[in-house]
Amino acid sequence: MTTSPIRRISQLLTIAVDGSDLRLVYETTEHIEAPNWSPDGRWLVFNSKGLLWRLAATGGSPELIPTGDITGANNDHVISPDGQTIYFSANGHIYAVPFAGGEPRRVSNDHPAERQFKYYLHGVSPDDKTLAYAGVEAAEGNAWARVNLFTIPVAGGPDARLTDHPAPDDGPEYSPDGKHVYFNSELNATAPGHAQCYRMAPDGTGIEQLTHDERVNWFPHISPDGQWVVYISFPPGTLKHPANLDVILRRMRPDGSEQADLLGFNGGQGTINVNSWAPDSRHFAFVRYPEVPGEQP
Repeated sequence: MTTSPIRRISQLLTIAVDGSDLRLVYETTEHIEAPNWSPDGRWLVFNSKGLLWRLAATGGSPELIPTGDITGANNDHVISPDGQTIYFSANGHIYAVPFAGGEPRRVSNDHPAERQFKYYLHGVSPDDKTLAYAGVEAAEGNAWARVNLFTIPVAGGPDARLTDHPAPDDGPEYSPDGKHVYFNSELNATAPGHAQCYRMAPDGTGIEQLTHDERVNWFPHISPDGQWVVYISFPPGTLKHPANLDVILRRMRPDGSEQADLLGFNGGQGTINVNSWAPDSRHFAFVRYPEVPGEQP
C-alpha cells in the first residue's frame, strides 16, 4: 500500500474571543508567521522569507513592506499605538520602519562580541516611548545561555534590565494601561521547558504567575481594552516553542482567572508570537499549519 505525499501550508485566520466566528483570511503554500492587527483595523502584518508583508484584514493579496537593505526579519514585530511605525527584529537587532515601508532606523545597541547579545522584540509601551524585548546572552560556549527581559527607548538609548535569573523568560508585552508587562517564563518550573504565563510591573518588580498547569504556556497577549489575554498552550514536556505540534489557543482574564480552551490545531512557532488582537478587542488573528495532499515545494 502506498501513501499520497503531503505538504504543509499556512492559513491566516481570525477568531472571536469566545471561540466563535472562525474566518480564513489568507492561505498560501509559503511559510508565514506572527500576524499583527493594525490599530485602525485595516491590515494584518506578518513576516515571511525574512521580509515583512501586509494584508487587508478582509483578505486579498499580500503587499511587501519595503525595509531597505535589512532582511532577516523574524516573527518578532509590533506596530506603534498610532499605527505609523513597525518595530521589528532582524539579525539580532531591533529596527523601526514606517508602516508603508522605507529605510529602517536601528534602535538597538552594539554589545561586546563575547556576549553575543541578541534582541527579540515583543512589546511597545502605550505611550510609544519604550520597547520591551527578550535579550539573549552567551555564556560558557552556549549562545542561548541566558534569556532575560529588557527595555530600550524607542528613540534609542540605554538598555534597562527587567529580569536577571537563570530561568529563561520571553514574550514581554505591555498592558494597554501600562501597569503590567506580561510574559512567559520557566521561573518556577520543576522540569526543563515547563514555561508558564506571568506578569510584573514595568520595572520588573511584583512578578505574578498566572497559569499553573501541566501544559507549556507561551506568549500571553492582552486585548486593547485590557479585558482578555490569549496565549498558546503546548503539550506537556515541550521544550521552547517549536513548530508543528498540536497546540491549543486559550484565553483568560488578565489576573489568570476564567481560563478556557478556544481552538486546537497544528501550530506552534509562528502561530501567535506577537500581539494580534483587533482594535475591537473581540477578535484576534493567528496562523495554523495544516497538512494537505501534494508535494512540498
